[in-house]
Amino acid sequence: MKTRTTKLEKTAVTQKKPEKDGMLYAAILAGGIGSRFWPLSRETTPKQLLKVVGDESMLKSTLRRLEPLIPSNRVYIVTNSKQAEIIRIHLSYDGKAFSPGYIVEPMGRNTAPAIGLAAMRIYNNDPDAVMAVLPADHIIEDGKPFRTALDAAAQAAREGHLVTFGIVPTHPETGYGYIKAGKAGARKIKGFIVRPVERFVEKPDIKRARRYLREGGYYWNSGIFLWKASRILEELQKHLPDVYRGIAGIHAGKDEFEAYNEITAVSIDHGILEKADDVVVFPASFRWSDMGSWSSFADILQPDEHGNIVKGRVIDIGSSNSIIIGCNRVVATIGLKDVILVDTPDATLVCPKDRAQEVKEIVGILKKKGFAEHEVHRTVERPWGSYTLLEHGDGYKIKKIRVEPHRRLSLQSHAKRSEHWVVITGAARIQRGEETIEIGINQSTYIPRGVKHRIENAGDAPLEIIEVQCGEYVGEDDIVRLDDDFERI
Repeated sequence: MKTRTTKLEKTAVTQKKPEKDGMLYAAILAGGIGSRFWPLSRETTPKQLLKVVGDESMLKSTLRRLEPLIPSNRVYIVTNSKQAEIIRIHLSYDGKAFSPGYIVEPMGRNTAPAIGLAAMRIYNNDPDAVMAVLPADHIIEDGKPFRTALDAAAQAAREGHLVTFGIVPTHPETGYGYIKAGKAGARKIKGFIVRPVERFVEKPDIKRARRYLREGGYYWNSGIFLWKASRILEELQKHLPDVYRGIAGIHAGKDEFEAYNEITAVSIDHGILEKADDVVVFPASFRWSDMGSWSSFADILQPDEHGNIVKGRVIDIGSSNSIIIGCNRVVATIGLKDVILVDTPDATLVCPKDRAQEVKEIVGILKKKGFAEHEVHRTVERPWGSYTLLEHGDGYKIKKIRVEPHRRLSLQSHAKRSEHWVVITGAARIQRGEETIEIGINQSTYIPRGVKHRIENAGDAPLEIIEVQCGEYVGEDDIVRLDDDFERI
C-alpha cells in the first residue's frame, strides 16, 4: 500500500499521453433509497430496484446497458451494508444473474468518498484502469449510443482528463445542475466534440434555465464521469486529503467504521470537479433522465392526449397533466390538474406536481414517527418468492407466503413466536425439527417456538401458505438462520 501511495504522489496530474491502454471498469453508485419516489421506494425496496420502465429494474438495466463494453466482472456496485444483501439477491436470483463486485460503505458520506473507495479498489487490481462512475437509477432508453459515447469518453480519460457527461438540454429544466462549457480549447475525440469545463452551475430558477438554453454552451450535469483510477486518487490526495487518508486506511486494514467516521461528507462535484484542472465535458445527446422525482415520469413515459400518465387499475374522468399510478385496488379520479397520485396497498401519495421534491420530507416524518411504511412494503420480495402482510396486532401477525417452484426458505428458528401454516395452493414439504412431512391444500401444521423448520416447494406450481404468528414479539428480526440456499446472513 505504501509503495502505491508513493507512486500516486509522484504521478503527474497533467499527464496527456496514456502510458497504457487501460481497461475500462465501472463503479455504480447504488446507496440511496430514492425517497422522492415514495411510496413505491422503501428502504428494503430502493428506487434502483423498481421496474419504472419495462420489465427490468433500473439497476439491472444499468448493468445490461454496460454490456458488452464493460462485462459485469469489471463492474463494482457501491452501496451500504443495509442494501448490499438486498441488491446481491436481486441480481442473483431474479432472471439473468449478474456477477458484479461489491464495495460496501460502512456509512453514507456522499459521492466523493464512495467514488474514492471504488477507485482505490480498482487501482489496486489494475493500476492502469479507467473507471466510469454512474448512478444506478438513470433511465437511458437506447444502450448503443450510450456505449458509443462511453467508449469515446474513455479515450479522453486515458489521456488524463477528468471527463463528465453533459446532457444536451431539450427544455429549460430547474431540477438539474448545469455545466458551462468553455468556448476555447475544444477538440474532437472519436467524432465527439470535447470542451473544457468553464464552471459548474447549481440548479437554476426557471428564468436562468431559459437563458442557459438561449445562450447555448450549457449542459445538464448527468452525474456520469470517467477518469483513470490513479488520476482521481491524485485529486483526492490534493483536494480532500482526509477522504484519501480514510479510504487508504481502510485498504491498509484500519477499522472501516473508525476510518470512515473521520471522513468529510462531500460530493464529487464540490470536492473535486469544481477545483481540479483539466475537467472536460463530453456532450451526450442520448435520451436520458435521472428519475429524481415523480415529475421525471413525464420525461420517459408518453403522456396521453390530455397530458396524463396513467398506470394500473385507474378510472379517470377529465383530468389533465397528472400522474396517476394505481396498484391492485381501483383508483378513481375526477378533474385532477397538475397532480401526482400514487397508490400502493399500504400508503397513498397525493401532491401537486410542482411540489414533488418535497416527498422526501414525508419519508423523514414517517421515519421519525416510527411508521413502518418508510421501510417496507406490504408485499416483500424474497429470493424464494414473497410474503404479503395481511394483518398484525399485539402479539400476532398474519401473512400470505408464496414460494416459487423448486425453491425453499432458509432452515430457521424463532425465539419469541410460534407459527401455524395452512396450505391454500400447491403442496408443501415441511421440515419440522428432525421430521419431514408433506401437506397439501386445506392441510396445516404447527411450528412451536424454538423448533428449527423450513418450507420447500418441490413442485412445478407456486405454493401459497397462510401463516399465523403468535408470540410476545413478531418482528422480522426474530430469526436464526441455520442454513440458506441464498447465502443470506
